Amino acid sequence: MARRRVGILIFPQVEVLDFCGPFEVFSVTRLDEERRREEQSPFEVLLVAESVEPVTATGGLRVIPDLAIDACPPVDVLVIPGGWGTRSEIKNQRLLKWIAERGKIVETLTSVCTGSLLLAQAGLLDGRHATTHWRSLPWLRESFPTVTVEEKLHVVEDGHVLTSAGISAGIDMALRVVARYHGEAIARATARHMEYRYQPDDNSRRV
Repeated sequence: MARRRVGILIFPQVEVLDFCGPFEVFSVTRLDEERRREEQSPFEVLLVAESVEPVTATGGLRVIPDLAIDACPPVDVLVIPGGWGTRSEIKNQRLLKWIAERGKIVETLTSVCTGSLLLAQAGLLDGRHATTHWRSLPWLRESFPTVTVEEKLHVVEDGHVLTSAGISAGIDMALRVVARYHGEAIARATARHMEYRYQPDDNSRRV
């Protein structure tokens, strides 16, 4: 089976768990739990940034991207995380152009936390249902009136676009993506390996 390629965008002051949570989910997924140590994940995960220089995330964590956006190969899944840095990146035309171009062609487009604001700014949430961190729900609603903002949901699935609430909700979103590609049993096995309480029907919605 061909591996799906996941691109996770990072930028200065990105929220750590926003990108590390999905990274963990996709990297520890296995199709055969009995061969966990021998097999690799069905997902290839890449951290992508504007350049390959180290990125300083929230709390001072320094992360080295795998690739710059200009060198990023085609990806099947695109993850746009959030964090305080979105307040600057939402004005970054170069990055928004890349998000818009890639977001239109990927199989699965996702965001965590205020990453949905970057998707909306790139024109990728027009006419869709979406969510974000609870503190930023008014920002999303007021800035993007064409988006139907879901205030009480952890994960919102609208076609091939999945948005999630803040920070830890990105783990739930990533597990939903695993379930889409490999079934609910694999998603649950992944969550169990992570010792994560996964309840896909609790506080989520498919539009």
